[in-house]
Parts: sequence; structure tokens; C-alpha cells
Amino acid sequence: QLQLVESGGGLVQPGGSLRLSCAASGSNLDSYVIGWFRQAPGKEREGVSCISNSGGNTDYLYSVKGRFTISRDNAKNTVYLQMNSLKPEDTAVYYCAARGWFCSDSARRYSIWGQGTQVTVSS
Repeated sequence: QLQLVESGGGLVQPGGSLRLSCAASGSNLDSYVIGWFRQAPGKEREGVSCISNSGGNTDYLYSVKGRFTISRDNAKNTVYLQMNSLKPEDTAVYYCAARGWFCSDSARRYSIWGQGTQVTVSS
């Protein structure tokens, strides 16, 4: 059974950068599409980015395009989210999730989730 663990969150000043990692165990990651989601207090969970199982296709939430980059290293069973030019509105708990088909920005379509990592952007 695939299990996911996020890491890399923390406190960063506006304009700063963080790289989140989503490490998989229990199964080979190359069979799965991976999505990154975030949830701020009082808000619904929203899709931030997604990458196909081969890494050939990616998708981004409009508000993070040009600032965030998703990538994967299937040999290391890990997916990354590089976040640059961070803004206070990026503050949220970030989750990675897996599904077996094509990318989707709907959290309901993902069946396997990590526990989340907190990202706080504040001066």
C-alpha cells in the first residue's frame, strides 16, 4: 500500500523560497499521478499542482504559475514542489496525494494522502 510523507515546510519571509518533498513508500511511485494541494484555515482544500506518472505533463493553479515548479524523481520515489517568490496568501498546510489516472485538481479524486506540512509566509 502506497504511503506518502511530506516534508520541507516552514516559516519564510515574503519573496522567499521553499522546496517541499513528497516521499513515497510501500509501492513504486511511477504508477501514480501526484498532486499537491493546500488548505488554509477556514478555506477549502485546493489543487496547487499535478504531475503525471512519467513527469511529462504538469499542471498548475493559475495563482502559482511561474512561481512554483513540480518535479519528480521516480528512482528516489519522491515528488518535489519548488516554491519561489512566496506570498502571504500561500500560507497553508500543503498535502501531496496520489491517484492512478490523469491529473485532476479535485481533491475528491485522490485516494492516498500524506499528513501535510505547514508553510507560513510572513515577515
